[in-house]
Amino acid sequence: MEHNDLEYFRTLLTTMLEEAHQKGDSTLEEMTDSNEIFADPADRATAESDRAFTLRIRDRERRLIRKIQAALTRIDDGTYGICEECGEDISVPRLKARPVTRLCINCKAKQEADESLRGD
Repeated sequence: MEHNDLEYFRTLLTTMLEEAHQKGDSTLEEMTDSNEIFADPADRATAESDRAFTLRIRDRERRLIRKIQAALTRIDDGTYGICEECGEDISVPRLKARPVTRLCINCKAKQEADESLRGD
């Protein structure tokens, strides 16, 4: 992969990381600010459901942060854009669509087909 492409992806991933951190911080602030008391059990159930949903989103953001950090590490060690399964280059359009990917499109399709057969 060319140096310009690597710098493009480093900038993109760094921006994504900053945005994910900001979202996570705002989510935590919103959750700590809501110390409401509910007289109606239905209102409390709705609030608990919303809180559980927010926590699931936060968990997804944490996983994305780890993937972004791993991609930045791969840029630093020279393995970014190389499929971890077959060792071939991952296409730039695929990396633009999914900058944190570790697999080329063929290996990803094979992985998904295998998961489908196993019922994962």
